[in-house]
Amino acid sequence: MKNIKGKVVLMKKNVLEFTDIAASVLDRFSELVGNKVSFQLISADNGEVSEKGLRGKVGSPAYLQNWITTITPLTAGEATFDITFAWEEDFGLPGAFTIRNLHRSEFYLKTLILHDVPGHGDIYFICNSWVYPAKRYSSDRVFFANKAYLPSETPATLVQYREEELVILRGTGSGMLEEWDRVYDYAFYNDLGDPDNDPKDARPVLGGSSKYPYPRRGRTGRPPTRTDPNSESKLSLLNTVSIYVPRDERLSPIKLTDFLAYGLKAVIQFLDAEFKAVWDTTPTEFDSFEDVHRIYEGGVKLPAGIVERIRQNTPLEILRELFPVDGEGLAKFPTPQVIKEDKYAWRTDEEFAREMLAGSSPFIITRLQEFPPSSKLDPEVYGSQGSSISINHIEGSLDGLTVDEALSSNRLYILDFHDMLMPFIKRINETSTKMYATRTVVFLQNDGTLKPLAIELSLPHPSGEKYGAVSKVYTPAEEGIEGSLWQLAKAYVKNNDTGVQQLVIHWMKAHAVIEPIIIATNRQLSVVHPINKLLQPHYTDTMHINAITRAILISNDGALERTIFTSPYIMELNSVAYKNSWTFPGEAVPADLIQRGMAVEDSESPEGVRLLIDDYPYAVDALKVWSAIKSWVTDYCSLYYKTDEVVQNDTELQSWWKEIREVGHGDKKDEPWWPNMKTITELIESCTTIIWIASALHAAVNFGQYGYGGYHPNRPTQTRRLMPEEGTPEYEELKSNPDKVYLQTISSQLPTLVVTFLIEALSRHSSEEVYLGQRDSDDWTQDANELEAFERFGKKLREIEEQINELNSDEKKKNRHGPVKVPYTLLYPTSENGKITGMGIPNSTTT
Repeated sequence: MKNIKGKVVLMKKNVLEFTDIAASVLDRFSELVGNKVSFQLISADNGEVSEKGLRGKVGSPAYLQNWITTITPLTAGEATFDITFAWEEDFGLPGAFTIRNLHRSEFYLKTLILHDVPGHGDIYFICNSWVYPAKRYSSDRVFFANKAYLPSETPATLVQYREEELVILRGTGSGMLEEWDRVYDYAFYNDLGDPDNDPKDARPVLGGSSKYPYPRRGRTGRPPTRTDPNSESKLSLLNTVSIYVPRDERLSPIKLTDFLAYGLKAVIQFLDAEFKAVWDTTPTEFDSFEDVHRIYEGGVKLPAGIVERIRQNTPLEILRELFPVDGEGLAKFPTPQVIKEDKYAWRTDEEFAREMLAGSSPFIITRLQEFPPSSKLDPEVYGSQGSSISINHIEGSLDGLTVDEALSSNRLYILDFHDMLMPFIKRINETSTKMYATRTVVFLQNDGTLKPLAIELSLPHPSGEKYGAVSKVYTPAEEGIEGSLWQLAKAYVKNNDTGVQQLVIHWMKAHAVIEPIIIATNRQLSVVHPINKLLQPHYTDTMHINAITRAILISNDGALERTIFTSPYIMELNSVAYKNSWTFPGEAVPADLIQRGMAVEDSESPEGVRLLIDDYPYAVDALKVWSAIKSWVTDYCSLYYKTDEVVQNDTELQSWWKEIREVGHGDKKDEPWWPNMKTITELIESCTTIIWIASALHAAVNFGQYGYGGYHPNRPTQTRRLMPEEGTPEYEELKSNPDKVYLQTISSQLPTLVVTFLIEALSRHSSEEVYLGQRDSDDWTQDANELEAFERFGKKLREIEEQINELNSDEKKKNRHGPVKVPYTLLYPTSENGKITGMGIPNSTTT
């Protein structure tokens, strides 16, 4: 018998910036009376037969040394402990260990490293998990060595441990889940309303019905509301921080978790009282664009009631960081990129159109393939919804081409929100919001830029929706009343675009669709499964961010309900968009571009498609990043899956895919487009799509929000007035003071400040961000082939950074900067942490 030395790295329990003194004292007392933290190694080579079957031989307990005397930092930080294991010759290779925590509080276990194991050298266990006191678990926690196995290749001595761990993670499907539970389970979106407070606060249950299909969320097990047994009761704002997600899914470190949640909560607290009490009764308007600029230059004076409310409900350090109100009651924000070089270039038609290709929402533009544009809305319900844009509106602006010639030469494109929004316009316009469903037709010019041709603003017929749409078409103008009307028409389009970006592209397509995939991965793929190891870095923090978002932002009276279209129908709209437009294969970059008509298949192109607009910055960069991800996934999967039969015979993989399709996205389980997961090609494409959604798609839609939308006239989240009609006082005011009318059509001051705060917080990278092509630990694998493949991936991403820099320096690529002189860097893989940079692709959907 000999001893094996080891090192354990963990983080003791901390709360915000302050050490939990009580927990620390109790843990030291536990050590003194013999209640320690014990580890027992499990052999991967030699087993023992028990009532449960063959299980790896278990070694003698070993204990963390010097817990009492090890000094840990006052802020969240690592502590390293020595540990010594007794090891016998016939024990063989340690493949796992159990841990029993007899202290009074939990700790975050990062790693265990065994040094100089005879015949094996150093062995790494990458744990990254909270370990609660043993009384919280039905059995000791198990961690596996840092080696991946397909189910069929798992050492026989570890098979039961592997299977039992998955059973624990699936839970029983019942009961309220507590913070120490490690259960991943599904629920409908039945937690958005608060019918117990007021019937007006009820919201539809999303998911589980043909009317409101939706991806599943993580189950919490909270009891139902008193008035509606199908709705889950809400947490109070004070308890929002403690909303259940498995502890390992919470934002890390805990300091960041509470900081973010308290900051959002503070905004909601002052919104709740002061928004109605002060701003709705005496709304303070921006009278000029110079007034708006003061938000970034000198600050905007807030009413005393607002300031006092903030100060009473917000800890000072959070007030300074998250809502920048100084001692004089001035709110001030950093200058957004879109007005940094030129304060008014955003108003040009060229910039308006360029942002369809290179702004914060370049995912919606499609090639126009018929004229006039048509509608797919049911005519029996909505009447005639065809476009009123005619040949006469556009043919004089096609550089000598006819409409048919422009269509056949791929020169006409459209930003079309009509069908998505028209079913909601009547109800939305019964609130304080007044908006249109819009269509915008643009023309591809010889220099590669887009020229707006016409904007159509549509409302439901006043006699009823079944009578069709009432539409008016506006064409470009620079001077006089026509120029002012044209600027307002663009504002209504931008309002549509901003709302759809936030609700559909950002929330639904980047956040909501990935959550059930995370849940299925943890329920069906063991931590030692190679696909689990491939995908886990792209899941970090997402479930907790989603839970906080549901509780504070997208629920009834949440910040997004108050600022995006000011509508209680935003999540209903979200469900309809999921029903009508979301497909899993369609999220792949080449497929998305093809189905929008922005590209065609081309076997000679590196990514298999050819863009129809060469200078389409988002698409150019997206195809490069997609190709790099796919190459990495291909290299990785080829190490474990040599034939299609291996894919088909991987029991965990098949269960995982079946659960994603039939449960996580169960409302779409019968769609024919789902991959069958029978081939290596399907596995590679599916994993590439998951990584793309969680990393690059989210980065492209999220981290440009402040750069373009931090200046709200450029991307208004609200419109409060319809277009002025000739002969009205509003029309005369538009003639005399068009800027004031523009600003009084979009958000007033407080909603603007709230939105600016929110998107500033969302657009800022974490100080601990881990980017695509990086891992949070150099020891994430000991497999040399995996390390080589990952290094190739990192090299490709660095090459992409160089290529983006070259493209942005090419003056012929006018869409890379535009009149506002903002380079397109949203898919530049890395960034400086802790700042708003408009670049960087984090591994996961973290904000």
